Amino acid sequence: MPTMNRRQLLQALAAAPMAAAAISWTEADVHAASRAADEALQTAQRTNRRYTPKFFTAHEWATVGLMVDLIIPRDEKSGSATEAAVPEFMDFMMIDQPTRQSAMRGGLAWIDHECQQRHDKSFVGCTDAQRAAMLDDISWPRKARPEMAAGVAFFNSFRDLTASGFFTSKMGMADLQYEGNTFVPNWTGCPPEAIKKLGL
Repeated sequence: MPTMNRRQLLQALAAAPMAAAAISWTEADVHAASRAADEALQTAQRTNRRYTPKFFTAHEWATVGLMVDLIIPRDEKSGSATEAAVPEFMDFMMIDQPTRQSAMRGGLAWIDHECQQRHDKSFVGCTDAQRAAMLDDISWPRKARPEMAAGVAFFNSFRDLTASGFFTSKMGMADLQYEGNTFVPNWTGCPPEAIKKLGL
């Protein structure tokens, strides 16, 4: 993991909450990154090559992979966020939206700094229980301690981006049982049950 001097860390910590608060992911941004991530996943599966991140460092990439899978783990319905190419989706979002890079990089640095303070290890080096406790402290904005404000701002944005990446992927749409974007050869109108429910 690259080390940061005190000045660099303070700059990253200061940038994270301000930049995270200003982030607004447009629908077009999300769909473009989702398509790119799906294509990258298909290419990786077809060629048996791992995706190489263009924005994230190797250490950040490992951190992102762990964090997204803690947010959306594999369950009986579908795979995990990494299996849905959410880290790839985030990498594309960072390249496509350079103004958002400081918030991401600063937030990941904040997470590592906090873990170093608590456990003398980076987030990646922590145990599962230590990681879960770290994220619990920044997952609930109303319960979080004031000194956790930078982490809360970052994690809110990171969690939203994780959900956007997952639920716009093929796996996420299947998980939602989304049936849109399909060809309907014969439109017979609204189903009678729906009309009855609406009282029409």
